[in-house]
Formats: sequence, C-alpha cells, structure tokens
Amino acid sequence: MAPDGLSHFNRDGSTMEMIGAEHSPGVEVTGGSLAQALSQAAGIAFARSRRGDTGRVFVLLSDGELQEGQTWETFQVMSHYKLDNLLIYIDVNGQCCDGLMVDVLNIEPIAPRLEAFGMRTFQVNAHDVDALVEPADQPPDGRPTVVLCHSNPTQGLDLLKTRAPKLHYLRFRDEAERQLYSMELYRMAERLREFEEDE
Repeated sequence: MAPDGLSHFNRDGSTMEMIGAEHSPGVEVTGGSLAQALSQAAGIAFARSRRGDTGRVFVLLSDGELQEGQTWETFQVMSHYKLDNLLIYIDVNGQCCDGLMVDVLNIEPIAPRLEAFGMRTFQVNAHDVDALVEPADQPPDGRPTVVLCHSNPTQGLDLLKTRAPKLHYLRFRDEAERQLYSMELYRMAERLREFEEDE
C-alpha cells in the first residue's frame, strides 16, 4: 500500500473499501461479516497440519461473526480435526452493524459456548498488548485457541461516544465534524509523542 493509502479509506471509487476484498491492498481472501474468514483459515490450518508445517494461522474476527451459523460449523470442524495450529482473536466489543449485540442477537456467554465446541479460550483486555500476546505463547494442547479480546470501541477517543451505540459505517456529517475529529486526533498524536519522549 502506498504511504497515503489510508487517506483513501472508504472513499467512493477507492480500492480501500470499508470491508476489504481481494483487490484491496494486503487482503488475500474476503472475510468480513459474512463469517467466511474463519472457514478459510481453518482450511489453511488443516492443509498445513496435514503437510507437517510448523507455522500457525491467525484469524481476527469480530464478535458479530459469532451470530453466523457458518462460524459455529467451523468451530466444530476445527475441534474435530484438532487444529491447534489455529489462533482466533475475537474483538468482543458488543457492537455489530445493526446496533448492540444484545439487541440484535445475544451471543453471551461466549466463553462457555466456545468451550462446549472444544475450543481453548482466554479472555483478555484488548487494550493491553502484553495480555494479547500471552495466549499465543502457550504451547499447543490439541485444541484451537480462541482469545476473547474485550474492547471499548471508543477507547481513547471519547468524541465517538456521541455516535454510540451505532458505530459502524460512519462518515462525517459535515466539514465542521471532520475538523472536530481532526483536532482531536491531533491532540491524541501530541499526547502519544509526549508519552514516547517520557519513556
């Protein structure tokens, strides 16, 4: 991707779509809310395990993808074939494109459901990098690993709370709002620079 690639994100006619496709830079397969990413990753993990490869396959999912039946079918397959070379990180933020998860289709409690499907689960704070890394350091035990990453979608940008609970597919309402967010992001960058200098 070119250095200015993100400036084209979600603009009409851009290849940097809101939900990536194969023609988007860095996207190998289509995933997204259709819950296909996990099935594709399980197929890759299955093939790699049969070939005797030592590498692992990582998948990033949203909790909204647990509302799709294909995801649960894939969990069954992964458990049956003991795909412990597969690590799934799920962003558990309670949001989906249609609103709050509990209002659209409640999937809680997630961990016991995953464990009933044969998954090894960990629950971590998604905003703690060390906590995110720790499950990947655990030795394989014959079960696929699922890391439930509990996150706050407005973390560090309180301004987003004005749009909650609908936080998907947002665009600036007008130039004034664009400037407001631009100023807030500038302030965040300044705070980060100060933090890095103090370190």
